[in-house]
Amino acid sequence: MVENIGLWVGYFWGITKDFLLDAETPGHKLALMLVAILLFVAVMGAVLLAVDRPKRVPSWAVTAAFAGPALLALAFGLVYPALRTTYGSFFNRNGTEFVGLDNYVTAFTQESFQVVLRNTALWVLLVPTLATFIGLVYAVVVDRTRFEKVAKALIFLPMAISLVGASIIWRFVYEYRDASRAQTGLANQLLVWLGLDPYQFLVDQPLNNVFLIAVLIWIQAGFAMTILSAAIKAIPDDIVEAATLDGLKGLEMFRYITVPSIRPALVVVVTTIAMTTLKVFDIVRTMTGGNFGTSVVANEFYAQSFVQGNAGMGAALAVILFLIVIPVVVYNVRQLRLSEEIR
Repeated sequence: MVENIGLWVGYFWGITKDFLLDAETPGHKLALMLVAILLFVAVMGAVLLAVDRPKRVPSWAVTAAFAGPALLALAFGLVYPALRTTYGSFFNRNGTEFVGLDNYVTAFTQESFQVVLRNTALWVLLVPTLATFIGLVYAVVVDRTRFEKVAKALIFLPMAISLVGASIIWRFVYEYRDASRAQTGLANQLLVWLGLDPYQFLVDQPLNNVFLIAVLIWIQAGFAMTILSAAIKAIPDDIVEAATLDGLKGLEMFRYITVPSIRPALVVVVTTIAMTTLKVFDIVRTMTGGNFGTSVVANEFYAQSFVQGNAGMGAALAVILFLIVIPVVVYNVRQLRLSEEIR
């Protein structure tokens, strides 16, 4: 009896697998699409029916119907990988021997990894600060001018380029050739026109990190300008008029009225750019491959995991990056809650 049940289960599983996973012909794909649509309609109908009958269906069931799938997806896509990565960080490069905190000790004490952490700190310090400052100044300068739309479009355009695409563009800008040859990089050609020798922007340390950071600032300044410009336009006119009557103008207006009024937007911009900076990988990987002392945490855990085959160290670096991001996220959430309470 049990064997017969097993045979029937295997038979129906084979049919289901062939129908759901091995669709090849157009007719088979169309039938699969119709089944998916009918299944979606049935599920949504059941959910709506539950909502329309609150007296018969408990509130927890309605909550579970709506939030349950999302929570399961989060658990499967985020929570489980995070726990698995944390667990793997306590093992050696092959995952065969438990080494405790050795990977973390190495990450914070070995000189090569200290360079990675120092570079990451430099990125997080410079990119959010300079990108936000440039975006804010630009938003204030071009606000309510005749060429405002064109000026804002020009600085926002880099946001439409992928980080890899922007990295390739700037790699050509920084291209280096010997002084005896014609320069193809724009930056070195400008140096030659000024009577200076060509410079290896991506090789010479430590300034090569600064030139990489400039790429992300170039991209994120457009984001900062867009958010802060909208916040500036939302400042009530009566506040500006009252400040004007009190004699404020120029830098005083900017310091005492504009900046305090857009503080919530400033916090969002700075923290968002900071989180983006912590995860920066594309620029470093595309322009230098992490060589010449330019690697950051995101690039290093990729290199350790997939290039050098050190899964334990790669997992440890991923956990370190995760722990660094958490305070930024918590601060962002707290500031948003404070701004909502003020409103």
